[in-house]
Amino acid sequence: MADKVSGATEQFDFEKQKRKDEMKQQVITFALMIIFTLVAFAMVIAELDRLFVIPVLLVLAAIQVGFQIYYFMHMSHKGHELPSLMFYGGVFAAFLTILALVVLVWW
Repeated sequence: MADKVSGATEQFDFEKQKRKDEMKQQVITFALMIIFTLVAFAMVIAELDRLFVIPVLLVLAAIQVGFQIYYFMHMSHKGHELPSLMFYGGVFAAFLTILALVVLVWW
């Protein structure tokens, strides 16, 4: 009987620590996204060169999208392999479509 209680307590403590770590990751990710947003606003307000600002904004936006998908949509969890595969397959197809249109326009 004592083993069952001990095992249940250990499982509870493990789950509690796991949730705590996940919440910590989400708070850090949220803070990074706020910082990236403030950096983007600061670059635009500072009226830096457009050839510098636009690529940096696109990179910051891509990083934020990655954070949103990976952490806030829980794509990093077990059991989300098929939705992840479908999502990344769709992103790849969209990338190929945009690439093909860019090549057609410039050719």
